[in-house]
Amino acid sequence: MFPQRLTDGYASFLHGRLATEHARYQELAEKGQHPDIMLISCGDSRVAPETIFDAGPGEMFVVRNIAGIVPPCDTDPETAYHGTSACVEFGVNALEVSHIVIMGHASCGGVAAYANKAAPLSKRDFIGKWMSQIQPVADKVGPQTGDHAEWIRNMEWGVVEYSMNNLMTFPAVRERVEAGLLTIHGAYFGVATGVLFIRNPKTGKFEPYQE
Repeated sequence: MFPQRLTDGYASFLHGRLATEHARYQELAEKGQHPDIMLISCGDSRVAPETIFDAGPGEMFVVRNIAGIVPPCDTDPETAYHGTSACVEFGVNALEVSHIVIMGHASCGGVAAYANKAAPLSKRDFIGKWMSQIQPVADKVGPQTGDHAEWIRNMEWGVVEYSMNNLMTFPAVRERVEAGLLTIHGAYFGVATGVLFIRNPKTGKFEPYQE
């Protein structure tokens, strides 16, 4: 049976948001999507970009995976399947977004699993293999020498920077950035506090959003 929570939610949407934004949905169906922002984040159910940024339909092209990682551009696309890379390709080449935001978050299970050397959840260990690509981040942060929570947070911030740097390995991304048509941003959401940190491009530090 289809989950009751979803049917209840859809009924609320049907008689609420859809009713009030019917013209907007009709326009999106007829003219297609033209979001100016692409946002890449973790699939964690506590970190929903559309909720955090109060986004309406068609406003953001959202991509979610474990830990919100963007792998480097693969020069041999025949070697594997590349879901996130395909989304980057579409967002940049087809939608021609002006901004790409990489948003990490506190209490990231993927980062914690890697840092704490968690046991695989299956024999194939999809998560372990996916997270193994952040080894350069771990090398840069170094082993834990002080507070564990601070060490994990530095890893989480490092993953955001890692993904930002990897975006620049995509030729289309680099071309548009260098032409001034695209800007890459880093952000970090505090699950317990609701505080949004934005990466300062000049200092590289994550600073809490100030109104």
